[in-house]
Amino acid sequence: MTTQYAAEVVHRSVHTPGGRIHLVEQGTGPLVLLVHGFPESWYSWRHQLPALAAAGYRAVAVDVRGYGRSAKPAAVDAYRMLDLVEDNVAVAHALGEESAVVVGHDWGSAIAANSALLRPDVFRAVGLLSVPYAPRGGPRPSDLFARMGGEEFYVSYFQEPGRAEAEMEPDVRGWLAGFYAALSADTMPPPGAPDPHFVGKGGTLRDRFPRGPLPKWLGEQELDFYAGEFERTGLTGALNRYRNMDRDWEDLAAFDGAPITQPSLFIGGSLDASTAWLADAIKAYPVTLPGLISSHVLDGCGHWIQQERPAEVNRILTDWLAVLPG
Repeated sequence: MTTQYAAEVVHRSVHTPGGRIHLVEQGTGPLVLLVHGFPESWYSWRHQLPALAAAGYRAVAVDVRGYGRSAKPAAVDAYRMLDLVEDNVAVAHALGEESAVVVGHDWGSAIAANSALLRPDVFRAVGLLSVPYAPRGGPRPSDLFARMGGEEFYVSYFQEPGRAEAEMEPDVRGWLAGFYAALSADTMPPPGAPDPHFVGKGGTLRDRFPRGPLPKWLGEQELDFYAGEFERTGLTGALNRYRNMDRDWEDLAAFDGAPITQPSLFIGGSLDASTAWLADAIKAYPVTLPGLISSHVLDGCGHWIQQERPAEVNRILTDWLAVLPG
């Protein structure tokens, strides 16, 4: 970060029922809460904070529970979706706000969606990046993954405590560089190459990561920031999100098939596996997101959408925010 940029943002921590949440704030106006995914931090919104502030919003990017300077409870079940929604509500209230727009990327998209679903009294609109909204339903997630057959899906690989950490933590910087590159438009493996979302028998995820240059959006300084965060915290808090998918399925049973009715936004990348795998979820938006105002799939974009295409995402976000009901 440059000195000028650092001077424009305010870092602070607020207390929630689950512990401390670190956030970064810029601007004044209606609150827009930004929720990151795996394996990221508030820093993944570094391009959006000044743009939203300039457009007249109070932009606040959190470190999700388990990440960065936020609390990292020891219990695996402390990372269930209900708790993360409660964190978002507590952050909004701690900032003195009664309502907010919530925007999330990757796991943050799911957290944002559930925040809007469970607490429509607080979250008046929701923006979803990279991971489409798919209502709770179908079989238990662990049963679904077990039926996939063939190679092991990365979500299953992440679910056993300690297993993925043993791959990642001896070389956090190298692992992150490979993971980011594997899902970026300009560095992902070519069509027909072994899929980096799956683990070969007896192997690791890293076996399939590209070994070339960093993606264009990720400089050495940015990689150093992410690596420094995870070298300090470890990866367990982040991975515990995956370890609660069955609990979430049980906790949210009353919301089976439920639509999100608030005004909404979706932005995906055409080269992101999430867009392809969840194409049916996008097609179902007239039913599942009846308040959808704006939906975009950015051609030639990978998974790290607000970092790969910051100007385009900023324009879409600010245009959407401008037409939301007051």
